[in-house]
Amino acid sequence: MDENTIFDKVHDIDLKETMENSYIDYAMSVIASRALPDVRDGLKPVQRRILYAMIELNNGPDKPHRKCARIVGDAMGKYHPHGDSSIYGALVNMAQEWSTRYPLVDGHGNFGSVDGDGAAAMRYTEARLSKISMELLADINKNTVDFVPNFDETEKEPSVLPSRFPNLLVNGTQGIAVGMATNIPPHNLTEVINAVIKIIDDKVTENRVTTMEELLEIVKGPDFPTGATILGRGGINEAYRTGRGKIKVRAVTDIEAMANGKQRIIVTELPYMVNKARLIEKIASLVREKKIEGITELRDESDRSGMRICIELKRDANANVILNQLYKHTQLQDTFGVIMLALVNNEPKILNLFEMLNYYLKHQEDVVTRRTKYELNKAEERAHILEGLLIAQDHIDEVIEIIREAANIQAAKLELMERFGLTDAQAQAIVDMRLRALNGLERAKLEKEYHELMERIKELKAILADEKILLGVIKDELILIRNKYGDERKTQIGFDVDDISIEDLIPRENTVITMTKLGYIKRMTVDNFKSQNRGGKGIKGMQTIDEDYIEELFMTTTHHYIMFFTNMGRVYRLKAYEIPESSRTARGSAIVNLLQLQSGEKITAVIPIEKYEDGKYLMMATKHGIVKKSSIMDYSNIRKTGLAAITLKDDDQLIEVKFTDDHKDVFLVTKNGQCIRFNEKDVRCIGRTSMGVRGINLTGDDEVIGMQLDTQGEALLIVSENGMGKRTMMDEFVSQHRGGKGVKCYKITEKTGDVVGVKAVNDDNEIMMITTEGVIIRTRVGSISVLGRNTSGVKVMNVNENVKVASIAKVRKEEVQEELSEEE
Repeated sequence: MDENTIFDKVHDIDLKETMENSYIDYAMSVIASRALPDVRDGLKPVQRRILYAMIELNNGPDKPHRKCARIVGDAMGKYHPHGDSSIYGALVNMAQEWSTRYPLVDGHGNFGSVDGDGAAAMRYTEARLSKISMELLADINKNTVDFVPNFDETEKEPSVLPSRFPNLLVNGTQGIAVGMATNIPPHNLTEVINAVIKIIDDKVTENRVTTMEELLEIVKGPDFPTGATILGRGGINEAYRTGRGKIKVRAVTDIEAMANGKQRIIVTELPYMVNKARLIEKIASLVREKKIEGITELRDESDRSGMRICIELKRDANANVILNQLYKHTQLQDTFGVIMLALVNNEPKILNLFEMLNYYLKHQEDVVTRRTKYELNKAEERAHILEGLLIAQDHIDEVIEIIREAANIQAAKLELMERFGLTDAQAQAIVDMRLRALNGLERAKLEKEYHELMERIKELKAILADEKILLGVIKDELILIRNKYGDERKTQIGFDVDDISIEDLIPRENTVITMTKLGYIKRMTVDNFKSQNRGGKGIKGMQTIDEDYIEELFMTTTHHYIMFFTNMGRVYRLKAYEIPESSRTARGSAIVNLLQLQSGEKITAVIPIEKYEDGKYLMMATKHGIVKKSSIMDYSNIRKTGLAAITLKDDDQLIEVKFTDDHKDVFLVTKNGQCIRFNEKDVRCIGRTSMGVRGINLTGDDEVIGMQLDTQGEALLIVSENGMGKRTMMDEFVSQHRGGKGVKCYKITEKTGDVVGVKAVNDDNEIMMITTEGVIIRTRVGSISVLGRNTSGVKVMNVNENVKVASIAKVRKEEVQEELSEEE
């Protein structure tokens, strides 16, 4: 070849400019045609093409599964000219229950596992569309969306799916484009549809735009397919308001006691996208490297019934400390970085929650409008034909004569059109009419169909004429989908100590808190309990395990602090709302899951506190008759690991704590029926770690069972373990100096048994009593006799043989009045 010819084909170009242009083209291709979802249907192109290829294959949920290789082949050959592995990967992801909140593909065969195992090759696996994915594709053949040519212009593919539910939020998505990425978490279908319905209702009834605050009340937060717990609402609110945010997700764990006195941590739910096998490997390596000490055994006990990772601990190990180390060093606690980026009119845009829902709603308005026009067109075409058939029925003899005498069909059509003023379509329908259409029954059918069609045409025209009716149609269809596919949340919203805003979302309401001897605690609503008459049998208050019974029961509000004092003289603190709410018969949560108790430590006293302020004190009493008064301010900063509250001697225990103001009389009552009354000024205020002073001088095996203050009521209600009880007026007890032996306050007999509880009460109070079997009775104090100090009282609660009253609790006056007014 001539040298000059070669150089004629060489062009000088600017490399920088060429690279820029080529890279921008590549970047835009990845952004718009590969990695990012469309805001309308929440699907990337590969997902949309897979679903459309499956519906084209007639591969619906009511048909048998098809080989995945066939589905991938169709999607690749017709619509998606990329590698088969990427198409199969997208197909597998849509079928995995731990990856997709509401799977769009129903897989048959090995589709991988939460341990990170890959799916079997596509020649071995089979798939079909899931039921919910049919809602994405519903009405696609009714001109609801635009179809565009495929890559080689031999086929048509949808540019977007009709998507009858908000798939972008419901299933979420992840995608890395060029210079940008999206990471939208999955959500609960019911919540998201309720949010869209709220936007519709506000638009239709009040003609206003829904506020973000209203949406945040409905959409609680992401709802991951693997469950777990989101810590706090700060990250959720930021993500929903701005489109970006960080959400802390923590595994669901439980600390269980083992038979040999050891404890184990059980993990039942993991954060989204966490590989279980790799997590277990990480924990094992931390134990090997001695970064975490105290773990003796690590097992994966997961099976078909669910996930279960068992972490056994040494006998002296603190389970809460180890759990916090695991949260810190492993993916038992993970952060989900929300980036709500999607394509709007083929341009990437970061959207907040309202914008996402609003763009979806606009898409539905377009889809339903186009479907309505399509159905209206079809209905009008059919009505037009029916009009012609009814004309033929009216002149049937003449029609038959014209057809019989015509030289051919065309001539017959022309004659009919001329004679009766019919259109070509009507004339064609008449000549195609069968002889059976001549009977009277067929005419009635035609008339009925025509009238129904005219009603339908009227409805369809009304939808097109009025936006409010259109929105009503969308709402009704969304409600049907919600009722059909909606489910409960899998991911719970927990509390984050760093998230102050969470407290504002907790309603202030009265609540009952109970705790058992073995340390199970729960929170219940007050209306679980209704008043009974004296001597009743009570209702079942808790499902206890062998040798367990309710030891603490009190009423407070959800925003009060609950201070927990232990047998070792330490104090811990929680807000009441941090205690999980349970039903009346549920056992509750083990206290070791809420407080970082030391080995061998047990809760012996619990006290609710509204706020910390000067001039207020804690009065403590121990089993051996020691009392101590300290300023409440000494206890205002309690660490998670607890705080020393009192120094105890030998086998002494803290049995009661009261919130006081230094102006009250203190009553100490013992199990043998002794009582002492003294003013709290007799007890000087001492430091947090001091031991205290003698409050009552005990004899023999006697011990203090309760402490009350004179301001708590006008009489002392004393109850014995066999269900006997009485009220004695406080005036019968003369004030003494502390440290004396006191006076007789209850006559102990074989019939009564030892004293188990004492409460200061008024006539209009009510009390609850709990037996060792967990049966609770609520009764009015006014029905219990007022008797002298040295008496045994009346039967207050019937208890069976070998069952004893475990403890008593007073119902506060205002709560009784509220409940009485509700009953009235």
